[in-house]
Amino acid sequence: MLNEPSTQYRAQQRENADPEERTRPMPLIVAAVTLAMVAFGVIYILLSDPFGNSELGDRRTLADLSGPAPGASGAVDGKQLFAANCVACHQATGKGLPGVFPPLDGSEWVQGDERTLANILLYGVSGEMEVAGITYKGAMPAFQQLGDAELAALASYIRGNWSNKAGAVQPNLFEHERKASNRSAPFEGGAALKALASKPA
Repeated sequence: MLNEPSTQYRAQQRENADPEERTRPMPLIVAAVTLAMVAFGVIYILLSDPFGNSELGDRRTLADLSGPAPGASGAVDGKQLFAANCVACHQATGKGLPGVFPPLDGSEWVQGDERTLANILLYGVSGEMEVAGITYKGAMPAFQQLGDAELAALASYIRGNWSNKAGAVQPNLFEHERKASNRSAPFEGGAALKALASKPA
């Protein structure tokens, strides 16, 4: 009974010794794959020339980035221009906001003289203006930054949309009005626009 090894001693004899790097090294295939990947990365970096002349930068031209000019690939989309520039005030319905922004739908300024509408878009309006029998007092910004073809498309869209049935406007009207005026400030309300309409073109 005294000569039998204890239970704890027998359990220790069954356990394997902890592996060591000397007795169980990393498999050679893993080392070879790792080395091959590192070598590939180094060769790729050296051959791809990532350290070229930084002054060259992006070699695309301005024409590549800007895309086709408005109207170059078809008609300019007046509806899209309206959504981008006008819908916040005049609403998608063209009804405006009562007492704040005048309606375009049924507006005598939209359906009336093309030249007056062109000048409203080019130079904006500030002050009292009567639209469909209601007086509005506010300000409309100028859209001189838009090209003649874009302004013509926008004007044509609002003149022929909703209940409006007026004809389209041509880009040369905006070109002519830009050259004919040296105005730098918005029109002073509806009275100034009526004075413009009474002058010969």
